[in-house]
Amino acid sequence: MGLSTQTIEQFLASSERRAFRMAEIATGNREEALDLVQDAMYKLVRHYAHKPGEEWGPLFTRIVQSGIRDWYRRNRVRSKWRVWLGKPDENERESPLEQLPGPDHEGPEAVHETASAMDKLQGALRQLPLRQQQAFLLRNWEGLDVAETARAMGCSTGSVKTHYSRAVHRLREQLEGYWP
Repeated sequence: MGLSTQTIEQFLASSERRAFRMAEIATGNREEALDLVQDAMYKLVRHYAHKPGEEWGPLFTRIVQSGIRDWYRRNRVRSKWRVWLGKPDENERESPLEQLPGPDHEGPEAVHETASAMDKLQGALRQLPLRQQQAFLLRNWEGLDVAETARAMGCSTGSVKTHYSRAVHRLREQLEGYWP
């Protein structure tokens, strides 16, 4: 294993969990999220392994976000066909956040309150328009600044600021009883 191979593997190992969580929130489906992240990792290695290591982060984020947008487009078309054909929605599933255990020191009430708040947060994030969701997750979860987020989303910094602001306002309205 060469130095370059080892370095890109370390980068992917450190980035895959955050990318998976963003894809999981966006799709609401664990398997779809895994597929999206695996495809993004493959594309990064195949097309960009020769690039300097400091460029991999923005490239990987952009690949993941493009995959999420493509997934939304494909899903929209599939949903239209399902409705037209009268088939049930295949995306009905149990929330992965419901399966997370609470810390051992919390009592049942605290665990229930935390689970309820996380369910509400996950639902509120899913209700955001895709671009608002992307801006919010990239800024808060990935810790990207406005310019990095704009590059990842393929839009202007002004658009990022607008999407992020709208997302924050909408989340505050929807989560008023759970978070200050």
